[in-house]
Amino acid sequence: MTDNIVKIVLTGRIDSGNAAQTEQNILSQLAGKGNVAIRLDASDLTYISSAGLRVILRLKKLCPELTISGVNSEVYEIFEMTGFTEMMTVEKAYRVVSVEGCEVIGEGANGKVYRIDGDNVVKTYKNADALSEIQHEREVARLALILGVPTAISYDVVKVGNSYGSVFELLNAKSFSKLLANEPERFDWCVSEYIKMLKKIHGITVPDGKLPPIKDKVFKAVQRTKDILPEDLGEKLVRMTEAIPESDRMIHGDYHTKNIVLAGDEVLVIDMDTLSVGHPIFDLMRMYNSYIGYSENDPAVILKFQGFDQKTARRFWQESLKAYFNTQDEEDLKTIEDKVRCLSYAYLTDWGNRHQAEPDLIALWKERLIALLPQVDSLSFDVTIEEESNPNELEVDASVDNMQTVLDFVDSFLASVACPVKPQMQIDLAVEEIFVNIARYAYAPNQGKATVKVSGDPATVTITFMDRGIPYDPLKKQDPDVTLSAEAREIGGLGIFMTKKIMDDVSYEYKNGQNILTLKKKI
Repeated sequence: MTDNIVKIVLTGRIDSGNAAQTEQNILSQLAGKGNVAIRLDASDLTYISSAGLRVILRLKKLCPELTISGVNSEVYEIFEMTGFTEMMTVEKAYRVVSVEGCEVIGEGANGKVYRIDGDNVVKTYKNADALSEIQHEREVARLALILGVPTAISYDVVKVGNSYGSVFELLNAKSFSKLLANEPERFDWCVSEYIKMLKKIHGITVPDGKLPPIKDKVFKAVQRTKDILPEDLGEKLVRMTEAIPESDRMIHGDYHTKNIVLAGDEVLVIDMDTLSVGHPIFDLMRMYNSYIGYSENDPAVILKFQGFDQKTARRFWQESLKAYFNTQDEEDLKTIEDKVRCLSYAYLTDWGNRHQAEPDLIALWKERLIALLPQVDSLSFDVTIEEESNPNELEVDASVDNMQTVLDFVDSFLASVACPVKPQMQIDLAVEEIFVNIARYAYAPNQGKATVKVSGDPATVTITFMDRGIPYDPLKKQDPDVTLSAEAREIGGLGIFMTKKIMDDVSYEYKNGQNILTLKKKI
C-alpha cells in the first residue's frame, strides 16, 4: 500500500471456476484498510471471463477510484468490448522498444523519429506522459490522410525509456535531410518535391473545427515579444499580426526536411501533431527558423539538427521560396522574405526568452526584428495555390454497370481510415442499395450522372449521393411490414429499409436541383 493506494496483483485466469475465491482474496487484502484506492496490476493476467468481470464491477462499486494497469492486448480487448474501458481507467501494457544506436530519420518540435528496423520507425516524444499527444497525432494524421495528404498512420504504441512512442511502417524511408546531405546531386529534385508537397498541403480546405488555427498560438508569442520592443514598434507588430487573414487552409506547422521522407518512390509527410489551419506565412516562418533563424550565429546548429551545412540550408530556403512563389524576381522575393523574417524573429525572440537561449542570440533576433519593422507594412501576401481536387469524390454515369466502380471507390476510402470489417460490409450493402436505386429510377427512361462523396473522422464515415434526376425523398416511403409472410408482402422497399437499419443516420434534401442523400456510420 502506497499513498492510500492498495496494489493487488491478478495472475493467470479468472473464470467461473475461481472468480469467487479471487474475490475473497482481494477483499481480505482490503480488510481494515478503510477508504482506499485500488490499483489492480494485470501484468500477469492471461484471461478473464464474465464471472471475473463481475468481480471487478463489484470492486468498482466498493471503490470508485479503482484502476487496472498492465493489461495485455487480448485481455484489454475484452475490457474494451464489454465497456469497462469507459467505466474505469484501464491501462494497456505496452511492449518496450529501445532506440539506443538507432538512426534518427526525422525530428520535430515534440520528438524524434528513429529507424528501429528495415520496415519500421518509432516516433519518441519529449513529454513523459505522451499518450494524449499520441492519440491527438493519430487523429490528425488520419484526418490528413482522408483529406489527401500522403502520410503514415501509427499502428502501435510502445514504451521507450520513460516515455512512449508511436510505431509506423516506413519501408527504407530516407528523410530529405539525409538526401541533401548524402546525395547533393538531388538538390533540385528535393526542392521541387518539397514545394510540391507544401502546395498540396496548403491547397486543402479543412472542414470547420477539425484543426486549430495556428494564428492564435503565434499571436500569443507576438504579444509577449511586444513588451520588450520600443512601444511604437511593438504595437505595429501586434497590428500587422492581427491583420493576417484568417484561413481554413491546412498548415503543417513544422515543415522542414527532416519531416519529409522518401519511402520507396513515395514522398510522405511525417510528424503531424502540429497540423493546423491558417495563412501560408505561418509555415514559411517555421521553415525560415529551421534553415536560418535558429542557426544564424552558429553554423554547427544546422549541421547537428538537419545534417547538412549552413550554406546548403540557406540555398535550400532561397530556392524553396522561389519555387513556392514561382518567381525569380529578387525584389519581389525580398519583400516576401522580409515579411516572413519579421514574424520569424518575433517568434524566435519569444522562444529564446522562454527557453533560456543564449543572451547574445536573443539580442541578435531582437536587433533583426527592430531593424525590419520600420520597413514592413504588412505580414500578408498573395500566393496562387490551386485547391486540391477532392480525392474523395467520384462522378459516374448513373448505371448499374458502374456499381463495382463505386464500391471500389468507397472501399478505398474505408481502407485509408482502417474501417473494421463489420461496418465496411454494412456500408457496402447500403451503398449498393442506394446507387442501384439511383441508376434504375433517378433519370428513367433517360441517363444522367451520379456523384458519390466520402468523408470522415476517426469515429464516423459519411457517404453522400447526389443526382439531378427526378426529385424523390426515399425516406418518406413507408417501411415494409417484415412480420408478414412472403405471400403477403409487397415486392420492393427493402433496400432503403435495410439502409436505415444498418446506418446510424440517413438524411435527404433537395437543393440546387439535386437529390442529396447522406448516410452516416460510426466505425
